[in-house]
Amino acid sequence: MRLKILVLVCLSLVGFSIAGSPKRYKTKADLPKKIAAVCTAYQPLWHGDVIVTKFLAGFPTDDGMVAPRVKIVSLYIDQGDANDLGHKIAAHYKIPVYSSVTDTLTLGGDKLAVDGVLFIGEHGSYPKDKFGMTIYPRRRIEEEIFHVFETSGRVVPVFHDKHLSYNWQNSKWIYDRAKKMNVPMMAGSCLPLIWRNPALEHPVGSNITEAVVLAYHTLDSYGFHGLEILQSMLERRKGGETGVASVQCVRGEAFYKAAKENKFSMELVKQVLARCADIDVDKKGPFSKYEKSPLVIIVNYCDGTKGAVLMMDDYYGPRWFYGARVDGKVCATEIVYNLPPNYELPDAVPAFSYLCLNIEEMFVTGRPQYPVERTLLTSGIIATAARSLAEDGRVIDTPFLNVKYKPFNFEPIRPKAGSPSGSSLGLWPPKELKPLYSN
Repeated sequence: MRLKILVLVCLSLVGFSIAGSPKRYKTKADLPKKIAAVCTAYQPLWHGDVIVTKFLAGFPTDDGMVAPRVKIVSLYIDQGDANDLGHKIAAHYKIPVYSSVTDTLTLGGDKLAVDGVLFIGEHGSYPKDKFGMTIYPRRRIEEEIFHVFETSGRVVPVFHDKHLSYNWQNSKWIYDRAKKMNVPMMAGSCLPLIWRNPALEHPVGSNITEAVVLAYHTLDSYGFHGLEILQSMLERRKGGETGVASVQCVRGEAFYKAAKENKFSMELVKQVLARCADIDVDKKGPFSKYEKSPLVIIVNYCDGTKGAVLMMDDYYGPRWFYGARVDGKVCATEIVYNLPPNYELPDAVPAFSYLCLNIEEMFVTGRPQYPVERTLLTSGIIATAARSLAEDGRVIDTPFLNVKYKPFNFEPIRPKAGSPSGSSLGLWPPKELKPLYSN
């Protein structure tokens, strides 16, 4: 009898199906990776929700609802209480919410007890620095994560949402520490991984001399997304990434002055709008008729490539566009993010699904899907742009942004179509979770 009980216990530990268990695993190694979710805040439509919730409920994609291959086993919310969405979601899925980052990673023990960390350091009530950047506690939380790794004698993959930090010093510290400890890390925006209409991906080694991104909203939050689009395209140019020589950010009349001085190409902007937004700029009239306070981030790369992110959505609306000169010819695409207005939570699906699939792939394989150096560079550019804008548009030389890297020799997971279809167009949240959002 004792032998029979021992056999049953051993089989359960390695995951064999007993007592009608719906999942069958051949070995303990086949069990889903255990993931700790660490968030600054978790409310409807905030990044904690649009990312972590998908790792629990599934990923809506053009090819259907994709079930997660990993399992969220713990949650930390830096600014939260029992009434926030994160705590309700955790209760629904019977996930413990811990009071510290350390306990979240150790599951209340004294050693690292998870296989990956999903860090969402976006949203919440945090102050801004003198340049207008939100002081999210990203370095503080990463320090706690790395400390657990160090004291446990092992590391696991980490996804770090959006920019590494609000300033260059903290961003570089996080990057350097992760590199020194050999932490597999991905970071950044969902925008490089969503639909492009028409389809556009520069072959690695393309002769790109200039590129622009048309973005919208605020510099800190959405200017960063624009830079991630720009960098994900330009890193594929001939020679790879060589670093950034200078950054300038101007607004209003200084924007139009910079355009006249050809610091960025309004002609390229016009061609992008004509091709992707079907806007006849000459017929519509001058930009100044619609835009009293447009903004541009001007990025001059070390190899002479010119880049710019423009924010003038009074003219073209809340949309994203990319255009470039390649071998002297213009190519352009719309980065398709916005959805029709008939969704209950339009920002929740499906823009983040493909980012989540790439994060999950890293958790499963231990291999990042794209270089974290991309986000190191965009973190430095956006922080410098905020400083330039605060200092009346001063051109800031950036020898510290001599970040050199090349794209990986494989492609990340991205949709094949030019716009969402299938389950990407389904209602969100799932029926069983809807009551949690309405209370």
